[in-house]
Amino acid sequence: MSSTLLEQVRAALATVNDPEIKRPITDLGMVDSVEIDDAGGVDVTVLLTVAGCPLKDTINRDVTAAVAAVDGISDVRLTLGVMTDEQRAGLKEILSDGKAQREIPFAQPGSLTKVFAIASGKGGVGKSSVTVNLALGMAAQGLKVGVVDADIYGHSVPAMLGVADSRPTQVDDLIMPVPTASGVSVISIGMLKPRRDQVVAWRGPMLDRALVQMLADVYWGDLDVLLLDLPPGTGDIAISLGQHLPGAEVVVVTTPQEAAAEVAERAGTMASMMHQRVVGVVENMSYLPCPHCTEEGREHRLEVFGSGGGQRVAETLSSRFGYDVPVLGQVPLDTSLREGGDAGKPIVESDPTAPAAAILRDIAQRLAGRGRGLAGMQLGLTPANKL
Repeated sequence: MSSTLLEQVRAALATVNDPEIKRPITDLGMVDSVEIDDAGGVDVTVLLTVAGCPLKDTINRDVTAAVAAVDGISDVRLTLGVMTDEQRAGLKEILSDGKAQREIPFAQPGSLTKVFAIASGKGGVGKSSVTVNLALGMAAQGLKVGVVDADIYGHSVPAMLGVADSRPTQVDDLIMPVPTASGVSVISIGMLKPRRDQVVAWRGPMLDRALVQMLADVYWGDLDVLLLDLPPGTGDIAISLGQHLPGAEVVVVTTPQEAAAEVAERAGTMASMMHQRVVGVVENMSYLPCPHCTEEGREHRLEVFGSGGGQRVAETLSSRFGYDVPVLGQVPLDTSLREGGDAGKPIVESDPTAPAAAILRDIAQRLAGRGRGLAGMQLGLTPANKL
């Protein structure tokens, strides 16, 4: 068989990305051998990173389809093997670019990833729902998006994205984030526990270590946006985030009611104390569209949780910080929002025409369109010697 056909097959294999690492399998050393017989049949051996790779069926399908599309190929026979310890060590070297472990890529001066921390003063305001819908809204714009479920005690993001029972693949001590059907990659402490129902009962140092692990020991690749779903309040994780990712920008989520707004201001103030910029406020559960009036073509809002909380938080923080902190959007109460989260299908994907979905997509677009600020970035400048 001609070398030209072999080159075409290898070129086809180069179009297949590992579904977790998001890089061509040829670049990762996963293609072990390619042999073509005189009848046009191809024997391909692809090495999985670990035995029992959760996405081996995806690799099988993508490799078979890519090679079968080459003109002159009559049959594709794929064998899936497993990398040796030495090959995995080589892969880890490729992924880490030879850099030392425990280095957070998003904290480096050259990082182009926009990092948004989604914060709230209290629980129950729908912060995680906002996070996952913003992630899917940004992914729908063609961006590469990652989500860190940093709510160590109340981790709910995996379930909302439909991957609650998934476990990350590990290459030595390098962890692959779990991919989702929407293209968003996610990591959560819930994915690293032996059992889903196991309780996390950690204090300060352990919480900091968990956050660093999810940022530094996970291979995120080249992300456009990283979203972090923070635990409510102004505790250890908020402080650790300010120390490890000072360049992260913060979005504060609140409901309209007075009690939620007051504590939301504290969450924003904590971010400022850690030298992070608060880029806006999202007022969730803002109102309930009256179903009877909607059927009659009229708009009537039922303010179940009061009104004005989001605007109050925005005005207070703007006055306190000396720069504009806008209300990014008012998300109405919607049963589809709750149902989508429970079913692992966020509303921007499951019911894109819903008013709440439209507002969340608009917020995602506004955040994604923000320029990369200089706050928290190291500029690499050194003071000149005195003459």
